[in-house]
Amino acid sequence: MKCILLAAGYATRLYPLTKDCPKSLLPIGDSNILEFIISKLEPVAAIDQIYIVTNERFAEQFQKWAEQYSSDKQIIVLNDGTKTNETRLGAIADLEMVIEQEKIDEDILVLAGDNLFDFSLADFVEFFNNIGHDCITAHELTDLQALQRTGVVEIDNRQRIISFEEKPLQPKSNLAVPPFYLYQRATLPLIKQYLNAGNNPDAPGNFIPWLLTQKDVYVYRFSGNRYDIGTLESYQEACKLFF
Repeated sequence: MKCILLAAGYATRLYPLTKDCPKSLLPIGDSNILEFIISKLEPVAAIDQIYIVTNERFAEQFQKWAEQYSSDKQIIVLNDGTKTNETRLGAIADLEMVIEQEKIDEDILVLAGDNLFDFSLADFVEFFNNIGHDCITAHELTDLQALQRTGVVEIDNRQRIISFEEKPLQPKSNLAVPPFYLYQRATLPLIKQYLNAGNNPDAPGNFIPWLLTQKDVYVYRFSGNRYDIGTLESYQEACKLFF
């Protein structure tokens, strides 16, 4: 299994913090966001390589970080070649770039490089292996406005997705979907098919409703803290919440 960390955004809402520093390398406690995420990947024995996809502006910083960071997994930094927020490829296009460029032909774990969480990725992978299908994660939210800002799923009693809506005005459930996904090897060609059909290449959650038209997808439900760092306020709150 390979892991792909999506870190090619420009985080303009976090300016001035991210004008010259990628969001994933912002400090959190005595570490940084990226190192926190990788610490959660270390116990996942199936993963041998971690690909970090970034952009032209921040590739050198990620490379310097990777050279001094010690990990049991091989860490590979990839540059998608973009230089501005306006010309970014989008998360799904970045994902396809990594798969194509590195000729990946294995199951993949896809994570956003800006989400902090305290559930076990090893447990998520075990669920994925046992269920035998593509899997996404979900957790319960009680705040309506928070649900309106994220993907929301309905599931059946087998944890299979019945419906998925991105940022619904009237959520059909309280199950929010953060950007943590496990895709089977057989699903990888569908990412290219999705993009070739002219679908939205940006937020990774956009792929899920389309994927549901092709095959079953299941939900791993987790509890505990999860924090999406998108603004200065959310970054400050995350620092308090996790440390």
